[in-house]
Amino acid sequence: MTAVMVGAGILHFATPEPYIAMMPEALPAPALLVAVSGIAEIAGGLGLILPQTRRLAAWGLIALYVAVFPANLNMALNHIPLAGHDLPAWAAWGRLPLQVLLIAWAWRYARAPRDARAR
Repeated sequence: MTAVMVGAGILHFATPEPYIAMMPEALPAPALLVAVSGIAEIAGGLGLILPQTRRLAAWGLIALYVAVFPANLNMALNHIPLAGHDLPAWAAWGRLPLQVLLIAWAWRYARAPRDARAR
């Protein structure tokens, strides 16, 4: 998950245009929000490495997935191309449940260790 999140975060800076295009018009400063979400992805991914920061990083990633859901929904509703490529409707809508899978993946890191839950 670290590699996925850091890679995704880097893409926010290497090619921000697709992410900016996904932003709902009602949100202010789309470029800033894309940069902030990129930083959050990188920080969250790196935070998963150390046991001391893993749970906090995972909870931060869960919050991030919830926060970016409107952009993915906007993309599906308004048929916004991804990186200049039109997506079939099933692929645009398929990105939404993918976020549920990402939340579940992060949840594995967010839970207390087994020995702490037994207390």
